[in-house]
Amino acid sequence: MLKSVNRVAVGAAGLVLIGVGGAVLAAGLGLSVPHWWPFDGRDDVLLSAADRGRWRDEGWWWPAVIGSLAVLALLGLWWLLAQLRRARLSEVLVDSGDGEGALLRGRAMEAVLTGEAQAQEGVARARVALTGRRSAPEVRMALMLEPHAGPGEAVARLAEGAVEHARGSAGLARLPTEVRVGAVRHGGSRVQ
Repeated sequence: MLKSVNRVAVGAAGLVLIGVGGAVLAAGLGLSVPHWWPFDGRDDVLLSAADRGRWRDEGWWWPAVIGSLAVLALLGLWWLLAQLRRARLSEVLVDSGDGEGALLRGRAMEAVLTGEAQAQEGVARARVALTGRRSAPEVRMALMLEPHAGPGEAVARLAEGAVEHARGSAGLARLPTEVRVGAVRHGGSRVQ
């Protein structure tokens, strides 16, 4: 979802900036602009002194300006924090029995899960991503199956094999897994 929000926000901001910037440039160069455009000459300003002071005496003006700026600042901060948040889990906390625990690299666990999933019969490719918290990891997996493989059988073998091995190895009580299954493209066979 974050990718689509980013694309929409950047696209909308870009369109607004291109439109306003182009119209300001056209007016500044003395080209024709629409009649409703707030300024139309090289020496004209976007907001005159009368326009800037028009709403100052109104009681709602300053709360509205401060409120809208605060909302914009909070949205910008939320967007920045969302960009900095890591989508993948970098390490998994393994209970070593000594009270301190050990850390398992997330990429290593992903690589093992990927290798074990791809070794199954009927699986052409597998992609694995660890998400969640380091004390409660979750697995997101995409399987591309060969044309002859059944999705139900492949997912069942995956749950009994690779996922169960990873859960047991890391000493986790549970390892929630989301599996998306697709099929590789294949050409039809020719009969002669």
